Amino acid sequence: MSAPTLGNSNKIVIPTATNMVGDYWENLFTAKERGKQVVWYNGSAVNPIFQAAGLEWCHGEAFSARLAAQQLEKPAQLAGEEYGYIGELCSYARTHLGCAVLTKQAKSEDENGIVGLVDQQQLASRLPAPDFFVNAYAGCSTGQQWDEISYRVFGKQVPIFNVSLPFLPSNKPDAGYLRGEEWEQASRYVADQLHKLIAFLETMTGRPFDWDALRQNMSYIKRASELRREAMALCRAAPTPATYWDWIASIAHINFMPAGPELVQYFADVKTEVQYRLDHAIPGVRNERYRLYFDGIMNWNKLGWLSRKFADADVAVVCGRYTHNAFWQEPHLIDTEDPILGMAQHYLLCPTNHGVKTLKHLTNRDCIDYGIDGIVFHASRTCRAFTNPQHLLAKSAQKELGIPSMFFEGDVADASFYKDEILESRLAAMLEGIDVRQSRV
Repeated sequence: MSAPTLGNSNKIVIPTATNMVGDYWENLFTAKERGKQVVWYNGSAVNPIFQAAGLEWCHGEAFSARLAAQQLEKPAQLAGEEYGYIGELCSYARTHLGCAVLTKQAKSEDENGIVGLVDQQQLASRLPAPDFFVNAYAGCSTGQQWDEISYRVFGKQVPIFNVSLPFLPSNKPDAGYLRGEEWEQASRYVADQLHKLIAFLETMTGRPFDWDALRQNMSYIKRASELRREAMALCRAAPTPATYWDWIASIAHINFMPAGPELVQYFADVKTEVQYRLDHAIPGVRNERYRLYFDGIMNWNKLGWLSRKFADADVAVVCGRYTHNAFWQEPHLIDTEDPILGMAQHYLLCPTNHGVKTLKHLTNRDCIDYGIDGIVFHASRTCRAFTNPQHLLAKSAQKELGIPSMFFEGDVADASFYKDEILESRLAAMLEGIDVRQSRV
């Protein structure tokens, strides 16, 4: 199969972006040298609380995605395999648990038998050992056990705090997106746990929590999110000035970067760039013929490859569940003077934490708003929480909107599950179907 070219994609580049992400990781890697406490966490973006508590934080999925995007995930995955974790385990968890094994090994100077990948292994083991764990995972049973297993890897010597996030089935008569008694009860339940988490952090740090810092952090995050959503809305235009891949590239910033003026400026720059492209007729894909929706967590090993592959087929992937229905996506919920409830509500809005009724509503709404011609479902091999409802969503889009779909298998951090021939043949078939449908209009 031919490799995708570089000529048809037109990605957004914000000069400050790489520095922000690189500086964050370097700051984390040197935390112990600076006498800082480190918390490992998974799931929801509870990092504004950690920042206000004066901690350094490592998001497990983020580090796994970083390794995969840099093609450096294998040493951690091999370490996890040697420890006993099978390949069907969530590759985010498997990679991060491998990092835990390597970090513990580096700390104790033990040997684990992995050879020939010294430089890559060094990066995978650079994570500073955690002083404690916090788990805040919604809609994923693996995620809820992930930190428990990390706790065991470190000999059950590291304290752990779990935030329980109830699933939102939305099957009661009054239930729906952001409404109903189910929503109100779950919001209050999670908010109460966040107060208990803060009490736990006060015990761990020996310091009173800085509520003013949290209010300031959430002010920055709210404004950054507003700018991000405004920039996304500009992409309803055809041709779109930016694509799904641009929003994927900025997930780190909205998900786990430190809150501050730099974060707000970054998304202000993103919006300015998208508006400039719209005003000057600069498309995200130079010859946009099809507008697709992407459902599934990103295949981080193949980010650049996929963006070029779709662009070569004159496809603008415009939006998706992972980018547009996650990551502080409802900024109006945040009360910057009393932010805990709005934070709790966002943690409940994880795109794996909704019943099918809500997911159908969100998917079909976005398909209408962004003028979508078809849906690409990334059936991530080891992320069942994301893939479980996909066939129901495909049927709903076809029945209610007449929008076709295709499926391809890959994975979030394990490149071995991706087969380019399957994506290419199924994409071609769907695009032919879209051509036929459009010719009849």
